[in-house]
Amino acid sequence: MGRAYQNRKESMAKTSDAKAKVYSKYGREIYVSAKAGGFDPAGNLALRGLIERAKKDQVPTHVIEKALDKAKGGGGEDFAPARYEGYGPGGCKVIVDCLTDNPNRTFGDVRLCFTKTKCKIGTQGTVSHMFDHAAIFVFKNDNEDAILEALLSADVDVADIESEDAKVTVFMPQTDYFKAKQALLDLLGDIDFDVDEIQFLPKDSTTISGDDIVMFDKFIDMLNELDDVQNVYHDAEFAAA
Repeated sequence: MGRAYQNRKESMAKTSDAKAKVYSKYGREIYVSAKAGGFDPAGNLALRGLIERAKKDQVPTHVIEKALDKAKGGGGEDFAPARYEGYGPGGCKVIVDCLTDNPNRTFGDVRLCFTKTKCKIGTQGTVSHMFDHAAIFVFKNDNEDAILEALLSADVDVADIESEDAKVTVFMPQTDYFKAKQALLDLLGDIDFDVDEIQFLPKDSTTISGDDIVMFDKFIDMLNELDDVQNVYHDAEFAAA
């Protein structure tokens, strides 16, 4: 699972540069999280993690506060999650997570990205079974045994735990996110997480090469240009030159 996460990190670094509207992305996620779980980060661990991540990505405080105020007011747009799956260039598997106030528009926009790059959008479940839906925490610590014991005592299904360069990385099913985070906070107090996210990690990889790489870059860029797209997950791995 560690290797899949390394590939995902490289993909995130590559595609985040093409994301023109980072503020909008975080604004929507914060709005939805606050509406679903409450406006107080102390009682809404998902919201707390989002705000911490937004600050690390240098999202201004006023953008965060505006999203929270919007959620408290209950007015304006009503965003809902939407997920699309399919096959990208070279047959790689792709999952596209969106937040939208108009599902018909969003589906049409995402489908156009697939069709314009000769890809195939599928139905729900087409490729998601080939990914692990995992919660990931990365933080500074050098006591892997104590962390593992605390998580197991909290009945967390730890899929993998790694320790390197005085940092611990823990993977678990996304359904265990909240109890795992609470167990870590109970054990270590206030933690400055390097990573505090739920992601889709591919169980395997699909090697693409030649023209498929060019088309893949175009495909990802088109998706990232859509305001409704929040995250793109894939199993593509470029062939060595």
